[in-house]
Amino acid sequence: MSKVIAIFGAGPGLGASLARRFSAEGFRVALVARRKDRLDALVDQLSAEGVDATGFTADLSEPKEIPALIEAIRERFGRIDAVEYGPIPSVHFTPAAELDPDTLVQGIPLLLLTPLAVVQAVLPEWQKRGDGAFLMTTGATAVHPMPNASGVGPLMAAARNWLYSLHGELTKSGIYAGTLSVAAFIGGSEAAEAAGASELAASFPVVDPAELAALYWDMYTERDRVEEVHPAFKADG
Repeated sequence: MSKVIAIFGAGPGLGASLARRFSAEGFRVALVARRKDRLDALVDQLSAEGVDATGFTADLSEPKEIPALIEAIRERFGRIDAVEYGPIPSVHFTPAAELDPDTLVQGIPLLLLTPLAVVQAVLPEWQKRGDGAFLMTTGATAVHPMPNASGVGPLMAAARNWLYSLHGELTKSGIYAGTLSVAAFIGGSEAAEAAGASELAASFPVVDPAELAALYWDMYTERDRVEEVHPAFKADG
């Protein structure tokens, strides 16, 4: 039975490129996203390219729904071998001095609680098999805080802290946890379109999602590092 990657927060940028890259290596693909119309269109596009892909509609800001979602993916494919978690957050960049508790709380489920729920749901299968991989996508502000770009950063940094611990605990059992921190807007993504010509957009380049997907494949196969930051990034201030 061929392997399966589940892509959480799948979209036309990185999600689509990951589907293509892992499909080229023989993986079947589960695509998880909130908006059914866009998800169906993405599945149709990838299927026309020869990718064995199925869509699963879910609100990833609801951690309690994850066990049923994982079970649905298993019922369709029979297994899950790798997960990439990288939904677009609803909390936007904001100056740290203006960040209020209510705004930060909004992003906690999506960026911090649901990744934990996903790992809890897939871990028994991976431990039994002695193999599996959890790949988490964050932004560069999880690694390098920036003035006027708080909001998502503190939550991604907390998730990154957890992932580092997870990697250390699981690596000897054959299970890999790694994170790719993207110091750019991802070409073709909704976030890149929304940023437009904003002042913040001028601080970051635009990266080809196929380049990121290739990096993720290397991380998945080599398993020799917890984190990759791409492109190389050094925050000012």
